[in-house]
Amino acid sequence: MLESLLVVPASIDAQLTGDQVISLARYIGAGIAIGVGAIGPGLGIGFAVRGAMEALGRNPEAEGSIRTTMIIGAALAEAVAIYALVIAIMILFV
Repeated sequence: MLESLLVVPASIDAQLTGDQVISLARYIGAGIAIGVGAIGPGLGIGFAVRGAMEALGRNPEAEGSIRTTMIIGAALAEAVAIYALVIAIMILFV
């Protein structure tokens, strides 16, 4: 079964030009940029929400200030993901 996945059709030219290699590198670079750039904010938001839920469990009266702080922290973490998206777009089109 694995051999059938590795067979290259005869219609595909095995030789790549320099422009094709550069285009391929751009796509791979953009994918890596957004993939790695999304890991940190995802973990950060997850830890922030977990901490907020634990804090609310211990001190329910402080809900307003805990929620506000959590939302601000999540917004700052999302900014990093947006920067990664911008870098990925720049890699693709510039």
